[in-house]
Amino acid sequence: MRHDADVRFPDRTTPPHILTLVLMSGLSALSMSIILPSMPQMTRDLGTRYEVIQFMVSGFLAATAVMQLVIGPISDRYGRRIVTLVGFAIFAAASIGCAMAQSVEMLLAFRLLQCTSAVGMVLSRAIVRDLYAQDQAASMIGYVTMGMALAPMVAPSIGGMLDQAFGWRSVFMFTTASTIAVLVLCLFDLGETNSGGGVSFLKQARDYPELLSSRRFWGYAFASAFASGSFFAFLGGAPYVASTLYGLSPFWAGMCLGAPAIGYAFGNYLSGRLSVRLGVNRMIRNGAIVTASGLGIAITLTVLGLDSPFVFFGFCPLIGVGNGMVIPNASAGMLSVRPHLAGSASGIGGAFMIGGGAALSVFAGILVQDSTSSAPLLAMMLTSVLLGVASIQYVAWRERQLDSAAS
Repeated sequence: MRHDADVRFPDRTTPPHILTLVLMSGLSALSMSIILPSMPQMTRDLGTRYEVIQFMVSGFLAATAVMQLVIGPISDRYGRRIVTLVGFAIFAAASIGCAMAQSVEMLLAFRLLQCTSAVGMVLSRAIVRDLYAQDQAASMIGYVTMGMALAPMVAPSIGGMLDQAFGWRSVFMFTTASTIAVLVLCLFDLGETNSGGGVSFLKQARDYPELLSSRRFWGYAFASAFASGSFFAFLGGAPYVASTLYGLSPFWAGMCLGAPAIGYAFGNYLSGRLSVRLGVNRMIRNGAIVTASGLGIAITLTVLGLDSPFVFFGFCPLIGVGNGMVIPNASAGMLSVRPHLAGSASGIGGAFMIGGGAALSVFAGILVQDSTSSAPLLAMMLTSVLLGVASIQYVAWRERQLDSAAS
């Protein structure tokens, strides 16, 4: 295990600096949300329907889920560094393609290719688990995934401002420049952290039943997927709610769509401070309860006739607080079930989370178009969170079983 005192920046012969890992995860998150305020304008400019453009969210999430299944095993075999550099290089090229696309078909094709940005999300967590034990890894992942909090917080705002000032194509040029900057940083600061010397695909295949048959692994995976499902449902339905139901401009829509990420940053901070002391299971349970409480209050006020952007977006930061507590700890739990397959576990768990999010975002986009209120979307988000609470309760029960058997 490494220690913070070993880190020199930038120096790829030492463990990567925390800033490098934060920017890696942040770039992945930025790619998800920066386009949200521009989707109505893309629909008009390319002469298509909103549900087609909405595929830029749902299709991207689905492609990202598949990509995460590939990234983990490849990084376990060939190393974290090379996979990160290649993934970000492809992401930069795909972003240029999106900026130059002249048809909705080409835009969607290059958007799907942007899924290689997932290397930042998967491997930043796997790198942390390479270097730290479980509870400390949960704490470090809390800090690392602040990039996943800060990027969605500022990305829709940046996207909305760029769209309003220069048009939606400038959003993809900004993404290109950001990717190149992070790629150069990784080139100089990110060395290889997978000390196993590379696990062959055949050995990984033999080890997979050990990972996939672990009920604790799936309990953590479901807890993470259902907690984040509330956010992905938000991504699928909130742009329509903001622009159509509430009539917000691209700038204000972008500002409001960043609301969950404000809370996510604070939730990540709590994970960084408290995970070692409280343990991952308590942090997951408490985070899910925070999210459920915020959504429950918002639904109650909406049903009572107070449906407004102030109510809908005002309680969204609590979604972020809860997710910021759940996701780092659930990730650390997943990666610690079988540490020698940390990359694969991160990829499978992430794919499960993102794949479920893709399905929820599609359903949310369909759901809001037939509604004159935000209540159905809020109810869908709350249901997902409550299933996450049930998942972590199952993990706690399973651990008690194992402890009893050991004694």
